[in-house]
Amino acid sequence: MPRNIWNDDDARAMPELDGLVYRARLLGADRSVVNLYGGNISAKLPATDHMGRPVEVLWVKGSGGDLADITERGFAGLRLPEVTPLMARDAMTDEEMVAYLAHTVCAPDRPRQSIETLLHAFIPARHVDHTHPDAVISLACAARGRELCRELWGERAVWVEYIRPGFTLSKWIGEGVRANPRAELVVMGKHGLTTWGETSKECYANTIRFVQDAEEFIASRSRGRRIFAGADVPVADARALLAQVLPGLRGTISHERPAILQVDPSPAALAFVNSPAAAQLSQVGAACPDHLIHTKRQPMFVPWQPGQGAEALAKKLAGAVNDYAARYAAYFQQFARPGDRMFDPYPRVILIPGIGILTAGADAQAADVSNQLYHRAIRVMEGSEAVDTFTSLSAEEAHAVEYWPLELYKLSLRPAPRELAGRVAVVTGGASGIGRAAARRLAEDGAHVAVVDINHEAAQAVARELCERHGHRRAIAVACDVTAEAEVDAAFEQVVLAYGGLDIAVCSAGIAISAPIEATTVAEWDRTFDILARGYFLTSRAAFRVWKQQKMGGSLIFVASKNGVAAGRNAAAYSAAKAAELHLARCLAEEGGPIGVRVNCVLPDAVLQGSGIWDTGWRAARAAGYGIAPEDLDEYYRQRTVLKVNVFPEHVAEAIAFLAGPRASRTTGGALTVDGGVTVGYVR
Repeated sequence: MPRNIWNDDDARAMPELDGLVYRARLLGADRSVVNLYGGNISAKLPATDHMGRPVEVLWVKGSGGDLADITERGFAGLRLPEVTPLMARDAMTDEEMVAYLAHTVCAPDRPRQSIETLLHAFIPARHVDHTHPDAVISLACAARGRELCRELWGERAVWVEYIRPGFTLSKWIGEGVRANPRAELVVMGKHGLTTWGETSKECYANTIRFVQDAEEFIASRSRGRRIFAGADVPVADARALLAQVLPGLRGTISHERPAILQVDPSPAALAFVNSPAAAQLSQVGAACPDHLIHTKRQPMFVPWQPGQGAEALAKKLAGAVNDYAARYAAYFQQFARPGDRMFDPYPRVILIPGIGILTAGADAQAADVSNQLYHRAIRVMEGSEAVDTFTSLSAEEAHAVEYWPLELYKLSLRPAPRELAGRVAVVTGGASGIGRAAARRLAEDGAHVAVVDINHEAAQAVARELCERHGHRRAIAVACDVTAEAEVDAAFEQVVLAYGGLDIAVCSAGIAISAPIEATTVAEWDRTFDILARGYFLTSRAAFRVWKQQKMGGSLIFVASKNGVAAGRNAAAYSAAKAAELHLARCLAEEGGPIGVRVNCVLPDAVLQGSGIWDTGWRAARAAGYGIAPEDLDEYYRQRTVLKVNVFPEHVAEAIAFLAGPRASRTTGGALTVDGGVTVGYVR
């Protein structure tokens, strides 16, 4: 149950907009009160305009923001005296409303005002909250919602039947509040809650108080009865099962764009999917318009039991996805208006007994948002069923929200997807040198990256860096010795469980020794071939297994070397292993072609910066072979190139990023030199 956590000292420390920012963050901190990216709040405050004239400004949350981390810049400012006269109108289209409000803006360089701005303007109170609390929506989505709210709050509550947000809803609310001098809250059918107060503190307290009322009312009716008490559905090895079915599922739902998957086997998820009511109740519809945007109108429920096995689940998933897409296309066609373009028809939420909730999104953040909001939907359904019967938006109402131009505007604010958006990459040796640079470059292009390295601590540091820079779960660290078959297979299983599948594999784990042949030990020879040949083989094999299940193609990139094509003294083991990599890549290009897998190599030379190889004696050994001091090696390598340049890990990473993405879609079996121009290394 939400608590009133207002703290006067904290509020004084955040005085922006008369405590509006502080109130926003308090409300957004509790997702049972405010959905992720949902809700909108406001304050009507005196101000001085650019000409020094007094004006009353309506500060309202900007479109698309999240209350949990909003700043003062996230609120739009409108001249209130120019907005309130709209209540006298009989009707107003969305387009007319947006155009009109654009002329009332008094704070430039802010996001566009909330879709529900007029709701805030028409309520005669200084501070207004519009939220989507689970408990209140449970009542708003109950078949007898109006009667239940009257029973709970009496004349203090104004009930407004569902209508899509806009002018009409705002006018109904404004008129309802004005017509009822005892009104303290508005319950919006199948939608949410609106409250108000003369101070930010009072408004916040009212919101929390009415949410608490609703939760206590539902608890009193349920009397401890668990609505979703799913039976235990044991799965012998859920990880192994998911590793078998997720790539195929990802391939099936990624026809429009590559999807990132998230698996939620939490007790709350399992209690719902295992319950007898889940199959029917989950198909009633979205619990709230705010949920709908991220979860679609319905999840996909898969009627599978663990005893049926992985093969049966894979077949059921494929059939269910195709059925879902066909039903979604029919739903779209039934209600589409001229100019509407259908979104991808595949499910965002997938419910599997014994497994949990699977969610899909354009990236890991989007998949997580869908999961969070579906948990909110479960709580709403649970509350509705505790007091009555859960109802939802009709299919027509859902379509009107999903394809609403004002919601589509929010989507238009997002930056264009980057080249590798939605793609998943594995980079072995990703904790240092070329591997680390490649991981950074692929993440910059939008990929989700598994940083695979025997040095797990260093891999974790790289993964943390990428997540901090690019967002939620954009990278994971995987401990792996690429010479150990079981560890490589386990690493790829971990990647599949984290993201659903794989698109790019970069083999960059390396080692180097420099010695005349008579001084090279068998142990050194074997160790070199173990990492550079066996390691590349094991990584490639694991990647191919995923790609064959996924049926989305793939890109395999070997970080080979100039030494693989150019003979030289005192590096026979290293050079022979690199030559083996090159021919393995050519062979795999032949195998990969029929399934859309491209296999290419980059051939760097003398990449000293940031490489662990050079710190293990390779620098000193190579310098000795050339008869120069170790500190002179960089200049020696620069001078021997045609371009008179040194090569850094970032230069090699650029080549890797090119080969990984669509710009190299017609290239396989190739070798791209990144060596500054070493004549003996020219590929011929």
